[in-house]
Amino acid sequence: MFKYESIAESIQNKIQSGEYKADDKLPQEMELCKQYNASRITIREALDLLVYRGLITRRRGAGTYVKAIVGERLNPDEFARSQQFGGFTSDMKGRKVESEIHDFTLLCAPESVAEKLKVPKTAFVCYICRTRLVDGEPYVVEYTYMPTDFITGITEEVVKGSIYAYIEHQLKLKIKSAHRTSRADMPTEQEREWLSIGDAALPILEVEQTAYLDDGRIFEYSKSRHRGDCFALHTVSVR
Repeated sequence: MFKYESIAESIQNKIQSGEYKADDKLPQEMELCKQYNASRITIREALDLLVYRGLITRRRGAGTYVKAIVGERLNPDEFARSQQFGGFTSDMKGRKVESEIHDFTLLCAPESVAEKLKVPKTAFVCYICRTRLVDGEPYVVEYTYMPTDFITGITEEVVKGSIYAYIEHQLKLKIKSAHRTSRADMPTEQEREWLSIGDAALPILEVEQTAYLDDGRIFEYSKSRHRGDCFALHTVSVR
């Protein structure tokens, strides 16, 4: 890792921990130079990387600030601290989240899943199908596949709660990033029942995701099928 990358990671961690909050002004470049014992060029490269990641923004003549992003039903502080990849339970912090489990089993990875998880076609994976409810109302059906060689010890009790919290707090693994593809679709008959849609002409938003640990290992391939009236997609676009 180059020095500018480690500096960027340090500042990002401070944003994620809340030390630097939404709309906070970051220290001046010269102060950061002293803090990290780095050249001005190195500090600028680190800040450029954080701008690219969508975590900070430069305001001409005013300095560099932690980016605040506000959306419907979205806590701006939480989003600005880059907690948007903390899992569904984290996204719904402060609300009652429950899981209705439809399937929880070990199975031989389908070819397409093995390709996504980068595991042999003969490998067994953990398959979880569940509906997530918020304050008693169904929001999303999740179809999740996880490798079993390092994502170990998952029980029905874990599946009822936050799997991400289990991975980070019990397995001591660090979740880092995800590649996502979103598309609109219509629910299946089974999903209409699970999401309490009935015969309504209500579309769903499918989010296909491949998720990574900080060491580059893929720990999840999933498809989340959200009720169209319970989901808003928030993104950061940078140039």
